[in-house]
Amino acid sequence: MYLLIGLRFVQVSRLIAQRVPGAFLVRGTPADYDAVVPLLRYYSFVTLTSLGFGDITPVHPVARSMTVLEALIGVLYPAVLIARLISLEGTDPHPSEHF
Repeated sequence: MYLLIGLRFVQVSRLIAQRVPGAFLVRGTPADYDAVVPLLRYYSFVTLTSLGFGDITPVHPVARSMTVLEALIGVLYPAVLIARLISLEGTDPHPSEHF
């Protein structure tokens, strides 16, 4: 599911890059659609895992908002998943009888 989230954000970023030329900077310079599309999968997973290398930067407000949303989901999804798995392990559906 985590990988599918990352791939979905690739498509969202691609749509933003298509609709708003220069929405992303690549190494500090505005990038057109053809230059940024091959890098969006890399950008999405760097954002999702909150590494944030900084070589691709969102500059348009919509691109920034989607980047923040992706970073939040990237941090919260594993935390919620792990918390859920731990809570399932802690409950005993058949409590043993104590004599």
